[in-house]
Amino acid sequence: MTDASTSRTPRVRTRAHALSASAGLLALSVLLSCSDDARAPAGNLENPAAAGSGQPFLTTDEEGVWMSWTEPAEEGHRVAVSHYDNLANRWSAPQTVAAGDGFFVNWADFPSVQAVGDRLVAHWLWRGGQGTYDYGVRLSWSEDRGTTWSEPWTPHEDGTPTEHGFVSILETGEGVWAAWLDGRAMIEPGGPMAVRARLLPLPGSEAEGVAGAETVVDARSCECCQTDAVVAGGVPVLAFRDRAEGEVRDIHVSRWMASADGGEPAWTPSVPVHDDGWVIGGCPVNGPAMAARDDRVAVAWFTAPEGNARVNVAFSDDAAVSFGLPVRVDMGQPIGRTDVLMLDDGSAIVTWLERTAEGTVILSRWVSANGVAGDPRTLADSDAARASGFPRIARLGPERLMLAWTDPAGGGQVRAAVFNLDGWEMP
Repeated sequence: MTDASTSRTPRVRTRAHALSASAGLLALSVLLSCSDDARAPAGNLENPAAAGSGQPFLTTDEEGVWMSWTEPAEEGHRVAVSHYDNLANRWSAPQTVAAGDGFFVNWADFPSVQAVGDRLVAHWLWRGGQGTYDYGVRLSWSEDRGTTWSEPWTPHEDGTPTEHGFVSILETGEGVWAAWLDGRAMIEPGGPMAVRARLLPLPGSEAEGVAGAETVVDARSCECCQTDAVVAGGVPVLAFRDRAEGEVRDIHVSRWMASADGGEPAWTPSVPVHDDGWVIGGCPVNGPAMAARDDRVAVAWFTAPEGNARVNVAFSDDAAVSFGLPVRVDMGQPIGRTDVLMLDDGSAIVTWLERTAEGTVILSRWVSANGVAGDPRTLADSDAARASGFPRIARLGPERLMLAWTDPAGGGQVRAAVFNLDGWEMP
């Protein structure tokens, strides 16, 4: 990875302590241009992120949306979180999740705060002090809406000065899974990156006080593409970019399942969402996004086989056992950096970055349950630079959607906007 912050002496502080398809691809000739008439009705929101902020992440709860972000602080950086109330239409005062001078700050590998029942679960990356790419995962949780946070916990115990990041957090009846890209094998020349996962022992869960074993989900993955995770039909599902022989780097999924003979559950051998056959000699830093409702799963991703860049979405009706043919949603010049959410009727909204004649924009598209795509809609102006990061979307109550993104101008600033879902469907 690149764009890492300058190495500093590791030090952390939490609030609990000092702070406590369509069946085929859509023809490009029918894709509409992004004129002003195609813009969705929106309200740009003032938000509590400070100047220099970036890397927003959104998560929904019953009352609204939580947004987390990274921003400069007196001691280096801090990860902060604030709640936007859907009824009151206002942000809560920002709370500090963690602060210090040892964060690994990167445009693509960003912290998160997830709403898990009545608690929040956060992750961030912390330097180990033995080189630029020696950093590990820290997790913490809050029982009081972000006012105080638990002692940070590290799910990996290998102790190697290697990369551990690109985390996904997943709630199940047993507790919370943390999944991450794990570089311990890369300490040897030519060693692969892997996907690993572990059950987080949250208070009140069946696994309270007993951390599950580290499990290998996939022993050879792409080195720096985001992961994503959902529960579909009661089954935990992970999505990530695989790295197969011949440098084929397609999006795969794995499911946490009990064995057929009644043995201990395990992650299933990963399978591709679609056989893109994208051969690329290095990591594209462009991971999948996934959403689920009951047994239905949507995966959106960027791919570029034979140099033909595209953004696809594919659906599963059997909890990610199999997927239908992908629906292409881009307009011909996609950058990627996708996100996706699923609506009540099984349709999905996909977002991504795309270059246009006027510049780079954040585009969106509604795709029906049977794979019919609506018109493309421009959500916001953006930038192709890495500093613009990965725009995020989340459901805001029954009728609205929130978008958060990084505006890189002037050193960076997290922006947010709200869009009405009414009328998003195909005309």
